Amino acid sequence: QVQLVESGGGSVQAGGSLKLSCAVAGYRYVYYWIGWFRQAPGKEREGVAAMATASSSTYYADSVKGRFTISHDNAKNTLYLQMDSLKPEDTAIYYCAVPGTGTISRTQRALQASEYKHWGQGTQVTVSS
Repeated sequence: QVQLVESGGGSVQAGGSLKLSCAVAGYRYVYYWIGWFRQAPGKEREGVAAMATASSSTYYADSVKGRFTISHDNAKNTLYLQMDSLKPEDTAIYYCAVPGTGTISRTQRALQASEYKHWGQGTQVTVSS
């Protein structure tokens, strides 16, 4: 059974930083795509960042480019999201996710939630002005 567990959320002031973690267990693939998504109240879930762990290729939403950094520790099977220069509009529940078969249909869809099958429970990030 695939399990993803996020941690590291919290409350910070604008301009601050947080680092989220996502521990992956029970996933049969050694190398795989993995992504971070977020959902704010009343809004649709949106892709924030994604990575192909085989190549370490990364993809970011325009809204977080230059502020967020996705990384992966293969030995620990853990995904990270370093979030700097946080803004109030970054307030949301953040989720990590992996596809059903380790890969996605094409790289252009790296930030599309429909490409991912297994999801964590989410961690709340609140940024105050």
